[in-house]
Amino acid sequence: MASLTGIFKPEADVEQDQDKLVDLFRNRAELKKEFAALRNEKYQLQDRIKERQGAVERVQQKLNHLESLLLDPEWVHNVVVFYQLRRLAAHCEAKLERFAEQLKQQREKRVHSKVLFDWNEERKLESAEVQKRIGAHRMQLQTLEDHLQSERHKLSTMGGISKLFKGKSQAESVEDIEASIAAGQQTEQELLRELDAIETREPPPHQGLDAGTKRSINFLIVSFAQQLYLDYAEDNLAGLAKEASDKSVGAVNYGTKYECDEILEKLVKRRKQIDSREDAPDLLKHRAKLIAEHAVFRSDDDCVPAPGTVATVYDIDHNGVVRQVDANLLGENYFGVSKILSR
Repeated sequence: MASLTGIFKPEADVEQDQDKLVDLFRNRAELKKEFAALRNEKYQLQDRIKERQGAVERVQQKLNHLESLLLDPEWVHNVVVFYQLRRLAAHCEAKLERFAEQLKQQREKRVHSKVLFDWNEERKLESAEVQKRIGAHRMQLQTLEDHLQSERHKLSTMGGISKLFKGKSQAESVEDIEASIAAGQQTEQELLRELDAIETREPPPHQGLDAGTKRSINFLIVSFAQQLYLDYAEDNLAGLAKEASDKSVGAVNYGTKYECDEILEKLVKRRKQIDSREDAPDLLKHRAKLIAEHAVFRSDDDCVPAPGTVATVYDIDHNGVVRQVDANLLGENYFGVSKILSR
C-alpha cells in the first residue's frame, strides 16, 4: 500500500521538491561565486602587502645607504652639496610652475573677458532692437486707441436715421479696431517676454584656450625656463642641479670638502643675486619672440614645439644684445618644463 502511495504521489509535492532542488543548486552557485570573489580579494590584498613591503624595504635601503654616506668623512660633504643642488632644482621648478600658472590664468581671464564683452555687446544690440520694436508697436497701439475713441464717439453721437443705415458698419469698424488692439497687446506681451529673455540670458561658459594662445603661453614658459637656466649657468650650477634631480645621492662625487664648500658658497651667493634682481618682462617677451620664430610643431593642433627646434638658449642683455647658447631644456626636461607646458 505504501508503494502504491509513492507511485501515486501528488504532482504538487513533486514540483515542490524540484523547486527546492533548484534553489539548492542556485544557492550553491552563489556561494561558489562569493567564495571566488573573497579568494581574489585575498590574493589582491596579499599582492598589495608585498608591494608595500617592497616599498618599505627600498626606503630602508636608501636610508641605510644615506646613513653610510653621512658616516663616511669623505662623502658627508658631498651629501650636503647633493641635497642643496636638488633643493635648487626644486626651487627653480616651483618658480617655473608659479609663473606658468599665473600666465595661464591671466590669458584665460583675458580671453574670457573678451568673450563676455563681445557677448554683452551683442546682447545690448539685440535688446535695443527689441526695445525699438516695442516703442514702434506702442505708437501703433496708441494710434489705434485714438482711432477707437474717435469711432466710438461717432457711433454714440449718430442720429436715428444715420444709426439705422450706418450703425451696423460703424459698430463693425469699432469691433475690428478693438480686435486689432487686443492682437497688438498680445504682440506687445510677446515682445516684452523676448526682451526679458535677452536681458536674463546666461553668459557663455568659461571656454578653454585655443591652440594659438597655448603656443604663445608655451613660448613664454620656455623663455622663463631659459632665464632660470641662464641665472645658474655660471659655474654650471644649473647642470649640477639637473644632475642632482635625476640621480640618487651618492651617485655624484663633487670632490673634497674644500671643493664642496666652494659649490655651497657659489649657490648661496648666486641665490642672493637672483633674489635681489628686478624682473625684466620685456626680456622674457623678446626671448619668447625669438623662440617662436624657430619653433616647429609636429601638427597644426600641437601646442608643444619639437624640443630640437627650441634647443637654442637666447642670452639677452639689457642693451638688447643676443648671445646664443646650445641647451635643449625641453628635450632634457630642465626644471620639469615638459609637464608644465600647456597642451
